[in-house]
Amino acid sequence: MLLIRDPREVVASYVKSRTTVTAQDIGLPQQVALYDELSAAGQAPPIIDSGDFLRAPEAHLRALCLWLGIEFSPRMLRWPKGPRASDGIWAPHWYAHVWESTGFEQPSPRDIDLSGPAARVAEECRPHYERLHALRMQMAA
Repeated sequence: MLLIRDPREVVASYVKSRTTVTAQDIGLPQQVALYDELSAAGQAPPIIDSGDFLRAPEAHLRALCLWLGIEFSPRMLRWPKGPRASDGIWAPHWYAHVWESTGFEQPSPRDIDLSGPAARVAEECRPHYERLHALRMQMAA
């Protein structure tokens, strides 16, 4: 499964914790390469856009579970506050909001103001995002 997000949002988030950013840092070129490789092998992964997912997490999780051949559980939609042993070494840098949450939240509109190199990286990644976005899972409204 590939999880994608608008590159302007990714870059804006990234530069809050890092002083510089490259297209390789945010991973969209790598996701396209991985998608192409898996597709060529006959194993195209599902693609989920983070905004779509947050608008309908249960529908996306049910579809993903079906694709994986595992049972969906409503427990996938809620979790206790705080860190988990599985969070990994980057958690203190990226997971503060997750640690305060107990479930998925609707996406909120953001005013993203990028300039200079950050804006150029977001635009460089735009074609990669658009390509994967066109192939994403879409849940019926």
